[in-house]
Amino acid sequence: MVSDLGQLIVTGISGKSLTEEDRDFLENCNIGGVILFKHNYENPAQLAELVNDIQACRSEYPLFVSVDQEGGRVKRFQTHFTQFPAMLEVASKDSPKLTFEVHKIMAQELALCGININYSPCCDVWTNPKNKVIGDRAFGQDPKEVEKHISAAIRGLHSENVLACAKHFPGHGNTAKDSHYDLPYVKKTLDELRKLEFIPFYKASKSRAEFMMMAHLVLDDLDPDLPCTLSKRAYDFLRQELKYKNIIITDDMEMKAIEDHFSTEKAAVMAIEAGADIILYRSAEKAKIAYESINEAVKTQRIKRSQIDEKVKRINRCKKTFFSEYKPIYIPDISKKLKPEGNDQILTKLI
Repeated sequence: MVSDLGQLIVTGISGKSLTEEDRDFLENCNIGGVILFKHNYENPAQLAELVNDIQACRSEYPLFVSVDQEGGRVKRFQTHFTQFPAMLEVASKDSPKLTFEVHKIMAQELALCGININYSPCCDVWTNPKNKVIGDRAFGQDPKEVEKHISAAIRGLHSENVLACAKHFPGHGNTAKDSHYDLPYVKKTLDELRKLEFIPFYKASKSRAEFMMMAHLVLDDLDPDLPCTLSKRAYDFLRQELKYKNIIITDDMEMKAIEDHFSTEKAAVMAIEAGADIILYRSAEKAKIAYESINEAVKTQRIKRSQIDEKVKRINRCKKTFFSEYKPIYIPDISKKLKPEGNDQILTKLI
């Protein structure tokens, strides 16, 4: 086995505490991070204890411990945390300062429980009213409006040392299909996208988002044959045109847009080969298959060792910069410090 290959994987885990199987996978394969869902959460004390156990599996730098906590209908922790409305509603107040405050509070609460990445903000511009997968998750329908809130959201999260992940490049707001269930196609030209969908992503890159998420959609003018997640042209475009230098992570590789068209083994290798730094799986079962497939591809030299080294260097730089050590969370402090009722003043501004 190649010892640092696991750094290229973020995996889901099975429940509210680590099983021995979970622990073995995280430790023995030196997995880079974990994504948490509703089924991993009961209350903040349990969550903090789970994160302490996850971090006890680390080899060198702490693991990325991540979640989708956008506000509105996309939030995994639905009790004991401040329940913010959808970002379309936040942005309707036309106050980037308020957007900053919302994301600062989000980050404070997440950080108290040991979460260090939030898959937020959505940089998508909601231009197709029939698009339900994005809808009110977007900051708006005008790219310039979305742009100013993107910068504020990233700064808010980073102010409390929770890393932002700008998503879903190259833009999911004008698609008719939902990539959770089908493979969407974007028929716009690159020039059209530059004038609209790409604008918030340029801002996210300039705002130093530490993560950018690649979407499962086919952009005809860039690569008509492959979804962006598996397309070298898409990753090269993000690196070269947007000058993006940080970590590129895939959307969940178990979504139907990928699984209905590619095997787990093939998709994992293709994504890493194309340019993904990290591939994301909601289940450890599929993450293990991906790990073995990448390991085999390195052994057979389909994926060059230099490609892996470049990705691991980028990941380690991020971890060393932001999380060089992990201090276990003192559980009794959680209930004293996590007081969502103290944020009523902010919530009142959003009503």
